Amino acid sequence: MNGRRILADLKVTARGYLRNPIALFFSLIFPLILILLFGLIFANTGATAATLYTENFDHASPVSQEFLSGLNQTHLVTVQVINTSTGNLAVWLGQNDNPVGLVIPAGFGQNYTHHIATNVTLYVNPQDAGAAGSAEGAVQAVENEFNLRAACQSTNGTCSPVLGYIPQSVGKTYFTYIDYLVPGLIGFSILTSPMFSMVDVTSSYRKEGIFRQLSLTPLTRDEWLASRVIWYTILTFLAAAIMLGFGIGVFGAKVTISVWMVPFLLVGPLLFVSLGMLAGSIARTPESAAVIGNIITFPMMFLAGTFFPVSEFSPGLQVVAKVLPLYYVIDGMNQVLLFQNYARALTDFVIVLGIAVVFFAAAVYLFRWKGE
Repeated sequence: MNGRRILADLKVTARGYLRNPIALFFSLIFPLILILLFGLIFANTGATAATLYTENFDHASPVSQEFLSGLNQTHLVTVQVINTSTGNLAVWLGQNDNPVGLVIPAGFGQNYTHHIATNVTLYVNPQDAGAAGSAEGAVQAVENEFNLRAACQSTNGTCSPVLGYIPQSVGKTYFTYIDYLVPGLIGFSILTSPMFSMVDVTSSYRKEGIFRQLSLTPLTRDEWLASRVIWYTILTFLAAAIMLGFGIGVFGAKVTISVWMVPFLLVGPLLFVSLGMLAGSIARTPESAAVIGNIITFPMMFLAGTFFPVSEFSPGLQVVAKVLPLYYVIDGMNQVLLFQNYARALTDFVIVLGIAVVFFAAAVYLFRWKGE
């Protein structure tokens, strides 16, 4: 391989790319639009306590008041007691766009004192997973504390009831949605730019006979491929720098920039350049190549953890997500940028590297200068 020829083709590739406003938009601007939109929509998700609208039919009983005070002490929710004449609380919450509500039944305090089973009713909106999770966590924590105290009271005085406490995490960063979005969108850029471009270039160059013309030049197939990998690696580093700067500067994302992200920025483009070239090589026409590229790309966009954590998916969907190569790119970026869990990041990197080698070998084997 000749470095001068690789550099010459790299310059041609970069010049053509920079002159293509559509390519620039989807490579650098579109991810910024996504981080801006999702950042504005979910900026406060997990950062502030959810307002828990409460109907207390036990009125001012000391036990119900203590229960509500315990909910406030979790700092997960802020209790706001509303008039019990509201009517159907579920309907009222929906009409007022409030995601969570709680009903304390009449006799709650008396039943608790006499060890009679009683239930509170918690209303959540599944579309607001953040508020729902906060409310469920707070109610479960306080109920557990009250149940423990009730058990103490029922053992002939051998356990003195005391005011309980809610354990709080110490020494861990409290991440918000935007903190997870930044690594996800870096992975999104690693995927989309090489995939869509290489699918289009490989199929259209073959159809238009450009590869046949290139075969008559000193440039070899391996040198052409190397220049493409280098270009998309440069583009990936640029996109990552822009998104990190934007996420930290505009939304205050709590990410730790580390050299350990570099391996993913190097191997990720190699993986998706190879996958894009493979998809373009097996397709007979540019139109069918575009269909194959979309079928491969879109599931990874939404199921690999780009916008939503895979842990919130159903068990079956989590299995599907962990089959996708992009999952390990994004998970590795999360482990490096958020958790500094380098052991797991290394595992993710080895998996990505292995998949990249397989796709690269398959793409090189099927890639031909001369089309049919």
